[in-house]
Amino acid sequence: MPGLSRRARTRTRTRARALLAATLLALFGAGLSATPAAAAGKVVYITFDDGPSVYTPQVLKVLSQYRVHATFFEVGQNVASHPALTSQVYRRGNSVQNHTWSHPDLRTLSAAQFAYQVTATDRQIRSHTGYRPCCLRPPYGALNGTVRARAAALGKKIALWTVDPRDWSRPGAAAIRARVLDHVRPGSVVLLHDGGGDRSQTVAALSGILKALKARGYTFATWAR
Repeated sequence: MPGLSRRARTRTRTRARALLAATLLALFGAGLSATPAAAAGKVVYITFDDGPSVYTPQVLKVLSQYRVHATFFEVGQNVASHPALTSQVYRRGNSVQNHTWSHPDLRTLSAAQFAYQVTATDRQIRSHTGYRPCCLRPPYGALNGTVRARAAALGKKIALWTVDPRDWSRPGAAAIRARVLDHVRPGSVVLLHDGGGDRSQTVAALSGILKALKARGYTFATWAR
């Protein structure tokens, strides 16, 4: 910033960071819940989609190792198949939210089908956690005005993401790690997967992601639980 004093440059950067944080929260974070310490500094939201699955315990082990909590957007039929895993995710202090019953494109459904996808998943999650999810992550991020309106009518806030390393495509653990670390910023919502296929690369990348983010001074927060 040529021509500006050091104090003026600092004020400009501070205002820019505040504007970025406010914009991210407005776009993605209507349901975000961070601790006061995290909200005041560099915070990142780690999220996992499509579980629970056989890879979920491995993800939980890494999260515990780094004392990090994450948000798990779970598919209802997978919760029904692995109820103990959903309970374990929640008991360890993570947030469990709604990712529909069978992972359809919500834009293609009737109102009745939409309601079933969300409410059936709510019932499964609540039966194993005692908690009714407040957020809905539409599969594929597929969103339009109808999806927003129907979600709101069911009391759900839409929860998307800002960093997508496309780990589901299995590009390799090193690529997943690099894509996250190259794009993460204060307030970022990182999309990863603990279900829906072979997630061994995601598990392998997770430790390096968390270690590097902590070294950069980031703290971690979750959606409300």
